[in-house]
Amino acid sequence: MWDFPELNFPIGEWVNRAVAWLTDNLEAFFDVITTAIREPLVWIKNDVLLWLPWWVVIIIVAAIAWKIANWKVALLAVLGLFFIGAMGRWDDTMTTIAIMVTSVIVSVIIGVPLGIISAKSDRFEAFQRPILDMMQTMPAFVYLVPAVFFFGLGLVPAVVATCIYAIPPAIRLTNLGIRQVSPEVVEAGRSFGTTGMQLLLKIQLPLALPNIMAGVNQTIMMALAMVVLCSMIGAAGLGLEVLRGMNNLDVGRGFEAGISIVIVAIILDRITAALGKKGTTA
Repeated sequence: MWDFPELNFPIGEWVNRAVAWLTDNLEAFFDVITTAIREPLVWIKNDVLLWLPWWVVIIIVAAIAWKIANWKVALLAVLGLFFIGAMGRWDDTMTTIAIMVTSVIVSVIIGVPLGIISAKSDRFEAFQRPILDMMQTMPAFVYLVPAVFFFGLGLVPAVVATCIYAIPPAIRLTNLGIRQVSPEVVEAGRSFGTTGMQLLLKIQLPLALPNIMAGVNQTIMMALAMVVLCSMIGAAGLGLEVLRGMNNLDVGRGFEAGISIVIVAIILDRITAALGKKGTTA
């Protein structure tokens, strides 16, 4: 057998040195990020989702579903959330939703502008394409390691790891949506004297909304998937219940948490998909 030649290419050691340098020299920066994430996350979880009575949360979600989608999705939301509460998984579900909502908001705030820049600049798109490819193909567990190093254990590193994992669809589909806007429509807007910002806000973004909402939809689905893995770094919620069910060989416990995640995913998928369709018909 042929042995592969031994080459001195210690990329793992270089990565460790880079992480150690960042940890030692950018501690204040990571503290700022931690505070910026923790404050809205705790507010959403404790002062909104867990503070409101369960029936109020169900009514609000059902009203949103009826307004954006239809009565069938609203009924699905009512039955699904009531079923989650009947299984005794309400608090865990609200914690998971708080992590997911915070992660999606951060992902959209970062991803949509990056997608717009990509649509405006071929160079920037070419630069970020391999980065997004790596982010989407890297095993999700890998994101947990730097998140723990920089932010410790708990909810904040869970949000950071989830954002890294879930942000690529928001960037890619925003870029795709803007690039697919008809050149004739863009040229017509320019002929009427619109500025670049007016062209973006009044023509390109509205026409690209279905693609952008598809990106948000995919970001939500990926965030929910990552939230389960984040239970390994101390994130509470349904993911932690799945992990405990696995560790204790308690199939029922894991199934209850798993089916709760599925129900939340279906409700959010139906609502965001309907919002994207409204953008198409608008």
